[in-house]
Order: sequence, then structure tokens, then C-alpha cells
Amino acid sequence: MGAGSIPIAMGLYQDRIVPHLVNLAMRNRQLAPYRARTMALAEGRVLEIGVGSGLNLPFYTNRATEILGLDPHPRLLRMAADRTGPVPSKLIEGTAESVPVDAASVDTVVTTWTLCSVPNVATALTEMRRILKPHGKLLFVEHGLAPEDGVRKWQNRLTPIWKRIAGGCHLNRPMSRLIEEAGFHISQIRTGYMRGPRPMTFMYEGSAQVR
Repeated sequence: MGAGSIPIAMGLYQDRIVPHLVNLAMRNRQLAPYRARTMALAEGRVLEIGVGSGLNLPFYTNRATEILGLDPHPRLLRMAADRTGPVPSKLIEGTAESVPVDAASVDTVVTTWTLCSVPNVATALTEMRRILKPHGKLLFVEHGLAPEDGVRKWQNRLTPIWKRIAGGCHLNRPMSRLIEEAGFHISQIRTGYMRGPRPMTFMYEGSAQVR
């Protein structure tokens, strides 16, 4: 394989293989309780950042009136179009750093296992602030930087390789700090390990509002 073939191969991998790997990984049954708790809190007009293949859609309740599902991967959006849920949904191709939604027009933003792979997470969180209504809320479930030094060292070692094979996923992002630095007040948070390798399974689950 020539040098010029490497970027092409990586592009094909990211465009064609990664969406299917993401869909497979996100079907993990251990994630269902997180989805159920989080989607039950979503209300009004909801924007889900990183809707992926639509695995959250069946978990929404009638507290939500409309779901806007944003994702940059057309293949994942095609998978999501085949899923149904109790709330009408509209799927949008786009990035978290430039959301094609009017300012102050959304009651709830939902992000689940998404902020780890957004290229510019600070810009994405600023966009979430922009589109939320004054009393709107951000609901999040994310994996990220663990509290123990030993686990953190492994997260930092593995991230450069992991993000290349896992669609840009970072194992070492300090999720609660990033959310607060973007101008949110975290009103509720639960942290802890899910079953599995510790560098990949430290979870942040909670809600936040614009300060």
C-alpha cells in the first residue's frame, strides 16, 4: 500500500466501517438503564446531539413533544430512520460544532456517549448553550476521565491509538469540567464505573442548565 493509499483507506474506514462499529458498541445492554433514566427527563422540544443509529428514540416519553436528531454520519442517520419511538422525530445531518437550529428554540439538549468524539468539544457545548431556551436543560451521559491516577495514566496512554480506531473517541476528557467551563451549572451528577475495562467505563450522568 502506497503512502497516498493510507488516507484513502482511513477515510473509507471512518465513513463505512466506523458507523457500524458505533451501532454495534452502543447496543450494549448495560447502556439501557442510562438511556431510560436520561430520556425520561427530556421534555418539550428536544435536540439529541449524536443521535447515531437512533437507539435512544424508543426511550423517550410523552414529556417530549418533538425530537430533533443530529448526527454527522449519513449511514447512522439511515439506520435511525428505521427506528420508531413514542415521539415524532426529525433527523438532521450536521455537526455538534455548527447546529442548524435557531437560538433559544430548544427545551432540552440530550447527549449520550457523544462528547468523547466531538472534535471541538468546547465549540459544541457553546452551540448547545446557544440553542437552549433560558430555562432549558442539558441532559448528558458520557464516559471520560476517571478519578484514580492509575486509570488516568492508562486513559492518556491509550487515547492516541483509541481515537484512531474508534471514530475519534477520547477516553480522557474531563466531562463535568468541560460542561461547567462552557457556562453551564451542573444541577445533578452521578459518576462511577460501568462493568468493563476501567479506562473505557467511567461514566458521568447528569443534568445542567445555562448559568
